[in-house]
Amino acid sequence: NEETFKVKLCSAPCAEPCCWMGSMVCFPCAQYQLRHKVLNHVEPGSGWSNYQCCQGMFGGICCIQPGNLGESSCPQCCMCAEGICCPGMAVSASQAVIMQRYQLGLDSDDVRLIRCNNCLQFLACCASCLNLCIDFQGDDAIVTCVNLTADITFCCMSGCMTARVY
Repeated sequence: NEETFKVKLCSAPCAEPCCWMGSMVCFPCAQYQLRHKVLNHVEPGSGWSNYQCCQGMFGGICCIQPGNLGESSCPQCCMCAEGICCPGMAVSASQAVIMQRYQLGLDSDDVRLIRCNNCLQFLACCASCLNLCIDFQGDDAIVTCVNLTADITFCCMSGCMTARVY
């Protein structure tokens, strides 16, 4: 889609500084509030009635399928679990709901930032796996730095996504 968000990911911390900081202080709480706000924005007054795990945006695995995880009987508990266990998917699902509703796409800067974050996450995963298999002196410090960089980048990116959707 050619239309994009009014606020770019890079501008989100300045546009909504409290939301950006709040999402980094308590990510699950921020995602819980954001999803409720998104669901009621798309369908006013719906409460949690339209909630699904990750809003069904991501396919399930084996017997774990969105819509069959008890969301209808206890949507708030499921959303809390989603925010804790699947933080990246939680914020991406909320953003995707708004993108679908308004037929929005991502601009090239947003795509670059998301790709950079994904590459850092992959690098951190590979570094941790290599560290388990090959033991060199001093490699723990390098792996710790790579993981810390990936974690900080993820927190900042998810905070930006949360603030922008908010």
